[in-house]
Amino acid sequence: MKYESNLASVARHPLPAWYEDAKFGIFIHWSLSCIPAYAPIEKNLAELLEKGGERAMFANTPYAEWYLNSIRLDGSPAQRHHLSTYGRDHDYAAFAEEFNAAIRDWQPAQWAELFSQAQARYVVLVTKHHDGFTLFNSDTPHPTKPNWTASRDILAELAPEVRARGMRMGLYYSGSIDWSFFHPPIEDFLSLALGGSTDPEYVAYVDAHYRELIDKYRPSVLWNDIGYPPGTNLYDLFAYYYNTVPEGVINDRWIQVPAWNRWFFRLGPVRKLVSYLIRRRGPAAGIEPPAPPHSDFATPEYTVREEISARKWECVRGIGKSFGFNAEESAEDYLTADELVHMLIDIVSKNGNLLLNVGPMRDGTIPPLQVDRLRSLGTWLATNGAAIFETRPWIRASATTACGLPVRFTRKSDRLFVLILGKPAQRQVLIRLPADSASMLAGLDASARLLGSDEPVLCELQDGLSLTGTWLDSPAQAMELKLP
Repeated sequence: MKYESNLASVARHPLPAWYEDAKFGIFIHWSLSCIPAYAPIEKNLAELLEKGGERAMFANTPYAEWYLNSIRLDGSPAQRHHLSTYGRDHDYAAFAEEFNAAIRDWQPAQWAELFSQAQARYVVLVTKHHDGFTLFNSDTPHPTKPNWTASRDILAELAPEVRARGMRMGLYYSGSIDWSFFHPPIEDFLSLALGGSTDPEYVAYVDAHYRELIDKYRPSVLWNDIGYPPGTNLYDLFAYYYNTVPEGVINDRWIQVPAWNRWFFRLGPVRKLVSYLIRRRGPAAGIEPPAPPHSDFATPEYTVREEISARKWECVRGIGKSFGFNAEESAEDYLTADELVHMLIDIVSKNGNLLLNVGPMRDGTIPPLQVDRLRSLGTWLATNGAAIFETRPWIRASATTACGLPVRFTRKSDRLFVLILGKPAQRQVLIRLPADSASMLAGLDASARLLGSDEPVLCELQDGLSLTGTWLDSPAQAMELKLP
């Protein structure tokens, strides 16, 4: 299919099967922020927004990769940390020399091998975060900051290692926000939406980078963040990408706020109304980017869906509270291995993928706690991956056992996978199902297979789905049932 530079044409792009099947990917945030490696960890974004409002949320963000913005906010914990650690005259740009010295020891094959052991199916590297520092060698250098790039072409070195292990390679690029071009700090959601440069030079810079990344690296995922600068036909870029990488996918963070109406949103009453609507929506809703006219999937951040979503989505989050490496985080700030398994199962049952982030340290070492979590998740998937990969949602995502354990469902052709989140205390487990779901199982085969065990599981329909078996010491029990 040949795509043209308009919405009607790019909207015909089908979601490729590989992305539907993949379920689990690795996100990598590695920027100059890994040198100071600091963000306060007392509260998450939802708590900050609820208790202190937007300004408190941005000033106290647990996202270490936002360090440059945080130190520009007067009185913020990061600003106090920067002054006490480095002094008033230490500019963020000075971290570039330290970073480039540290990455001489980076081993891309070690990353790729770890991600493969974790059973990830794709990898998305942050090629340029909001500080504007790039992790790829470009033919379009920064116009005002010479050498504002890594001394090694991180993307060029990592991509072949990832692909050699059967994983797909994608890339992230901060399209709208670039603090090396546009300096006012972001302190609320409106300044976030309007905080990017609209200068034609920057628009051309971003467009040139994207086309170069597409041409050189053929990324399977094009993951933009925050938004995209106005003044260009975005559908032309999408068509160019789809025509170059037909099985590529585009995320949903491409909103363009036209330069001509930005003055309206900066008016005091309008700013207050936007703030009110955000607060009214509530922190429990999580971070949900506004849907653009076109995307292949949605990207809720640090939040999941309550029910099966008809639209494909991807939960994006760190193992801890931050994306970039934060030296303040400890084991208490990280999801446990069991929580990771349960979260992945829940997401997949509701038509989602999990894009789980790692935040390497300055020399490229992935923190041991993150390595441990990835390996634990990989161990579970090595045994139970059939219930996750290449599956689709069933008619319902969830249920509960009579003893209170959560249950999730996935399916594959004529197979139903029943996943109990935990280890039942008794051999017999009753899963309560509403009548419409139970009726779908009439005539079910009496025997089931517990993944990772040679012991059979007996299936009966009696006031729900009754399963009798010998359960594993595992974060979740995955059973394969033959549908009638």
